[in-house]
Amino acid sequence: MTEVISVKFKEEGRGYYFDPNGQTYQIGDRVIVETANGLGFGRVSKANHPVEEETIVSPLKQVVRKANRRDLQQVEENRQKEAEALRICEEKVAECGLEMKLVSAEYAFDRAKITFFFTADGRVDFRELVKVLASQFHTRIELRQIGVRDEARMLGGIGICGQPYCCKQFLDDFQPVSIKMAKEQGLSLNPTKISGSCGRLMCCLKYEQNAYDYLRSITPPVGATVQTDDGVCTVVDANPLSGNLIVQRKDADAIPMKTHRDRVKMLSRRPNKQKEEGGGQKNPDAKKQTKKD
Repeated sequence: MTEVISVKFKEEGRGYYFDPNGQTYQIGDRVIVETANGLGFGRVSKANHPVEEETIVSPLKQVVRKANRRDLQQVEENRQKEAEALRICEEKVAECGLEMKLVSAEYAFDRAKITFFFTADGRVDFRELVKVLASQFHTRIELRQIGVRDEARMLGGIGICGQPYCCKQFLDDFQPVSIKMAKEQGLSLNPTKISGSCGRLMCCLKYEQNAYDYLRSITPPVGATVQTDDGVCTVVDANPLSGNLIVQRKDADAIPMKTHRDRVKMLSRRPNKQKEEGGGQKNPDAKKQTKKD
């Protein structure tokens, strides 16, 4: 086991392990840490705790120190410079005639690099733009293309539920979401109803999927054969959330009845395929008739 702390560089980002270097840190402490690109500024998202060595990506970087007043002042200056850098970059993009939408700019803590995040429909040849920006800022330049979900996470906003975007509040990583989840949850398949502001399927479809999978596994589906107090019936409608079923007996004039999955016994999940009248089973011992010459 190795003692580490978790540090987030962005409020909506994921936490990364760092060696506390013999010091004790609390959640919320602002720290300066070693990164692959130099010094970085972040907040402790999880205090000192042990983890398995297999979960650590080597080499494990160290915490340099707690952030002091001068460090915080530099971070604030970086934020102000980022707004100006973004404005200048937008002008250079227009001059180069590139089809890209800038989202944000980010200075490294020691200002050794500026990262510009952008979205685009396809690949963009921004080599000339990098040269122009490097001569403008006299530092290392990185342009990083991101997806629309990452754009929503960076910019933030209010979802159709009236709450701030989940990706901005607490989601560390985006989970796969499919249209199948919307179908299984009985939601409208209208794209405007199940899509977030980013234009992709809402991340919250994933939250209840495990519950729906469980409820569907214990609920007789439509077409299933069940044993009720009134005899053998076929399920004609089912609600996995409430557990309510609409069942009907085999009689031609039977009236559908309402019941609950806890009051029935499932005999078969699949509907019984009745043989059509006059279509009896073939006798395996019967000989095939042959046409005489």
